[in-house]
Amino acid sequence: MSTPLQPTPHKVVVIGGGYAGALAANRLRTRRDVEITLVNPRPEFVERVRLHQLAAGTGDATVDYGTLLGEGVRLVVGSATRIDTAARTVRLASGRALDYDYVIYAVGSTGAVPSSVPGAAAFAFDVAELESARRLRARLDELPADAPVTVVGGGLTGIETAAELAERGRRVTLVCGGTLAPSVSAPGRRYVAGWLSRHGVAVLQADAVTEVRPDAVVLASGAARPSALTVWAAGFGVPRLAAASGLRTDELGRLLTDETLTSLDDDRVVAAGDAAAPSGRPLRMSCYAAGPLGAQAADTVLSRIAGTEPAVIRLAFSGACVSLGRRAAMRQLARKDDTAVNVYVGGRVSAAYKELTCRLGVWKIRREARRPGSLIWPKGGPRPERPAASATR
Repeated sequence: MSTPLQPTPHKVVVIGGGYAGALAANRLRTRRDVEITLVNPRPEFVERVRLHQLAAGTGDATVDYGTLLGEGVRLVVGSATRIDTAARTVRLASGRALDYDYVIYAVGSTGAVPSSVPGAAAFAFDVAELESARRLRARLDELPADAPVTVVGGGLTGIETAAELAERGRRVTLVCGGTLAPSVSAPGRRYVAGWLSRHGVAVLQADAVTEVRPDAVVLASGAARPSALTVWAAGFGVPRLAAASGLRTDELGRLLTDETLTSLDDDRVVAAGDAAAPSGRPLRMSCYAAGPLGAQAADTVLSRIAGTEPAVIRLAFSGACVSLGRRAAMRQLARKDDTAVNVYVGGRVSAAYKELTCRLGVWKIRREARRPGSLIWPKGGPRPERPAASATR
């Protein structure tokens, strides 16, 4: 009697091992005939939501992949340089090529220090990636405790960084370049401003930094302000892998997809997390959205393997939480479409909530390793139909 032929496994390469990519890799294990390769430039998982803690010296931000990935997920440490959609290979900087049947594009986001601001690229630090956060921490360790520090960017990342440093006794100036915490409600904004004021943070809302020097920043008003260390937290970018692979992207470089997260150019490329731009209208870059988008991307690939129609995105938001040091936070409530309402919760309760959400981001990945397909998330209504816009190659 002849031995039955084993089915050829479906090869899926997940590019990026952050919150979206790691969860997607684990979720793909709901099918036994899928060969899963996770490509990540580092051998450890990075908790992006804790990088400001790492920089300030109040916490760590890495987790061993051995505790996160399910059995059968192969980790390849390397950087992808091109997705060759014709040959169906992912090419790595090492020269290696990985064959695939499907790709999940989960490269995440990066810091965005603008070249248009003189001195910013040379002298400013960012907290968007592990290596830059470590460099920032090392530089802080070299400085006297009373050395002036400038944080550029009035969004949530800038606020969290400024607050963490101020609570550690640093002299901090936060330059917003506009409104402080523009994504939150007016009451929530007042709470954040009050906390920063009580902890000695000088908040310059309307001013902007036009030049960074080794020992100062120059403001749009023309004033030069002493700054022994400048942290740039004004926005994020994304890796250019999609554009380098000839796939259409939005202006920032996020992969343009339909509402099932499938690339507009190739139905074997599916995106997830910060680097996805469904219908040209990306969701807010966040750990909150990364998990569901990773799960959705995995489900889309599994549907295509099964020959069924993938589902469209239906994710409801509930708000955002900004930490203010280790003992306070501001939890901003929002409608399902992520628009803020005039309700917030501050203080220690929100600090505990923030810590819980940070831990849940990792816990959900581990649970998906134990029970593939277990992640569920709040569903919103279908997103309004609108064609993808501003495509570039």
